[in-house]
Amino acid sequence: MGGLFYLLGIIAAVWVIYDVWSQNTRLTDTEKLIWTICAIFFSVITAIIYYITQKR
Repeated sequence: MGGLFYLLGIIAAVWVIYDVWSQNTRLTDTEKLIWTICAIFFSVITAIIYYITQKR
């Protein structure tokens, strides 16, 4: 069961990093860097916050 959460965390981090750097053109480079660092350390929480604040 722990492996599933680990995999979910990796998928969430990769999605946020990909979306920030390739799709979201409104963000500055500094904001992109902050989102990337947050995605690495707090992957699932960052993905939820990113979806709520940036994708709507």
